[in-house]
Amino acid sequence: MKRFCRFMKAFLILYRLGIASALLGMALPLAKAAEVARPNFIIIFCDDLGYSDIGPFGSEKHRTPHLDRMAAEGRKFTSFYVTSGVCTPSRSSLMTGCYPKRVGLHVNEKGAGVLFPGNQRGLNPSEFTLAEVLKARGYATGIVGKWHLGDQLAFLPTRQGFDYYFGIPFSNDMGQKDRPSKPYPPLPLLRMEKVIEEEPDQRLLTQRYTREAIAFIERHKAKPFFLYLPHSMPHWPQYSSERFAGKSANGKWGDAAEEIDWSTGEILKALKANGLDKKTMVIFMSDNGGAVRHGASNQPLRGGKGSTWEGGHRVPFVVRWPGTIPPGTGTDALATSMDLLPTLAKLAEAKPPADRTLDGKDIAPLLLAKPGAATPHKAFYFYARGQLHAVRSGNWKLFFTRGKQKPKGIPSALYNLASDIGETTNVLGEHPGVAKRLAKLAAGMRVDLGDDLTGANGSGTREPGFVQDAKPLTSRE
Repeated sequence: MKRFCRFMKAFLILYRLGIASALLGMALPLAKAAEVARPNFIIIFCDDLGYSDIGPFGSEKHRTPHLDRMAAEGRKFTSFYVTSGVCTPSRSSLMTGCYPKRVGLHVNEKGAGVLFPGNQRGLNPSEFTLAEVLKARGYATGIVGKWHLGDQLAFLPTRQGFDYYFGIPFSNDMGQKDRPSKPYPPLPLLRMEKVIEEEPDQRLLTQRYTREAIAFIERHKAKPFFLYLPHSMPHWPQYSSERFAGKSANGKWGDAAEEIDWSTGEILKALKANGLDKKTMVIFMSDNGGAVRHGASNQPLRGGKGSTWEGGHRVPFVVRWPGTIPPGTGTDALATSMDLLPTLAKLAEAKPPADRTLDGKDIAPLLLAKPGAATPHKAFYFYARGQLHAVRSGNWKLFFTRGKQKPKGIPSALYNLASDIGETTNVLGEHPGVAKRLAKLAAGMRVDLGDDLTGANGSGTREPGFVQDAKPLTSRE
């Protein structure tokens, strides 16, 4: 009897082990399937590209066949906003999911709107970037292009969640060659944390960025990756390779824009060649409104780079993910660059930071064109440096007095963006109730983030990074 019991016990153990092995055998493919289900992410981020500088948004001057195809195969957002009309603050929002004022990068230490070579201020290492969020989920992370969130060692992308970096740390006009009258040292080109060239040939930058980006894709095609491709163009001074120089109908601006379109096509081609086409979400957008005086177009929007008119903050946005995002679709629902951190985190099954305020919202239903998807934003706020200029809620946009207007910070103009996208007709007197509602929203934001117009300090801001003995990466001769 004892012998039989021992036999049955051993049999049950082996049986259970067999079951366990079977379950393990089933689990492994499931785990692999889950790994595959997490998409790769590529964000192509242009510098100063205007709202209507590409074909999908109405350009008649620039030939953009690859972006035309990307929009036809993906989805357009026609009310997509960045948080600033200039470079540094806008990029801080993309990386952190927050308004620039919340993370202290709305100005540099001297009050200027962007960071310059050797500035003491930069993105605080205590902030969690989109790269860090995805890296914690096992993603390979790389940036190829312009950073502009601080050029000191503590602020470089390799210290902010990126495994790989190739590019310039700020705008392409912040060098000795193109701005000899400014106190700028030579423009540095970095690989990782090392300056590998001074004053690189900018005619070749877009080509070099493209090759580096494709190499990153090929190195990491076996696991999920996040590639951030912030182009230096078409920011002034516009450069393009010989293949594109003088070929567009819009001078140097158009040449640079058409080369970026080519670059986008090369990225899409590389994805298909490596079997990654249906595994990768590709986003194309600009960092702020186009610089009209240099050749950009923001039509039919009013204003451009640096302004809080629609032309300063509303940017072209195209997203493509074959087999997941329905092709040839679009939405006019309000979405923002701040939304990409929580949204991509959700799609990657990653966890955004829970110990701090994020201003971005999950827009995955909008990206994926889910039935009934709507904007998650009650309001969007237009800041210029530390000043709250305007607020949008629904189709209404309310501006406040500023500049020489007194008193400052009170309603001055109201526009219905549904019928007046160009912000031409002030209807403040006709809709006092709407103005009152939006002014109340702005008052709440002043408590949270402050407003230099009214002297409100704000209780929800965090400190930027700061380096006491900051020095430029290169030395002026």
